[in-house]
Amino acid sequence: MGNSRTNRIDPEPDAPLTGHDAADSSSTVDFEQYRAARITIIEEALGKCVSEPDGAAARLFESMRYSLLAGGKRIRPVLAIAACEAVGGGPRDALGLACALEMIHTYSMIHDDLPCMDDDDLRRGKPTNHKVFGEAFATLAGDGLLTDAFAVLVNMTPVGIAPATTLDAVAGVARAAGSAGMVAGQVIDLLGEGRAIDIADLEALHGLKTGALFVAAAVEGGRLGGAGAAQLRALEAYARAVGLAFQVADDLLDVEASTEQLGKRTHKDSERGKATYPGLLGVAQSHRLARSLLDRANQALLSFDGRADPLRALARFAVERTR
Repeated sequence: MGNSRTNRIDPEPDAPLTGHDAADSSSTVDFEQYRAARITIIEEALGKCVSEPDGAAARLFESMRYSLLAGGKRIRPVLAIAACEAVGGGPRDALGLACALEMIHTYSMIHDDLPCMDDDDLRRGKPTNHKVFGEAFATLAGDGLLTDAFAVLVNMTPVGIAPATTLDAVAGVARAAGSAGMVAGQVIDLLGEGRAIDIADLEALHGLKTGALFVAAAVEGGRLGGAGAAQLRALEAYARAVGLAFQVADDLLDVEASTEQLGKRTHKDSERGKATYPGLLGVAQSHRLARSLLDRANQALLSFDGRADPLRALARFAVERTR
């Protein structure tokens, strides 16, 4: 690859972050304030990642933007930036990765909502993409977001980061999103409808469908921030626990929260005969499992200093959220 920087973007220097946003080792992080600050730069960047509707493909871009800019928790991109900061990087070192992960996550939701998949009518409190734009455009919008995500990751990574590091990050995201990662998890999920599976099978399923992008966010965010091998292993262990905890919490919300509260249809998994943690373990035991996974995530970060406080707070958020 040599020293070529073609089509690379040298972003503006990181804006100073003050108070709790700085996440220094001497203070306790206000995660909502931290998350809001990071979401601000993520949302601004996402708006530039997909062109405003124009020309022959205007309807496609409109469909892509409809889902990408619909809000949401943005937990995967925030995780990527928090992991980067935890090892000494700056927010914009991982901003391209953050946007790419959110684009991939959005594509997966668009496709997951299609009639041939989970057949959902509501997402983030709005009609799903195919309900507004039709199945063909929804499919193409997902295709566009997935493909464009890798260009965003490369083009938005600062020129000061070694090209080999960027290539490693691209490969890591591709593995997480592809046939051995998230897509494999979606296949296992589809094949498991109406079949009895045990808790080990369910953990394996969600380790791919949900957990793979969490691991990519933490590991590749750390990589772009300059993490060493031991730190990358710790970030991977942390993200595996957080990704699974997030899914357990999702399953619990599906049975304990309302459609209005979540912005999407509830009880859908049980209606489709899908295995869930509350279905296999019961609600009380599922809550205990989520807390145990939170402890596991925190254990993985014992060697990190206060710069990892946002990661610790994010793990709590994954377990304790109400939507």
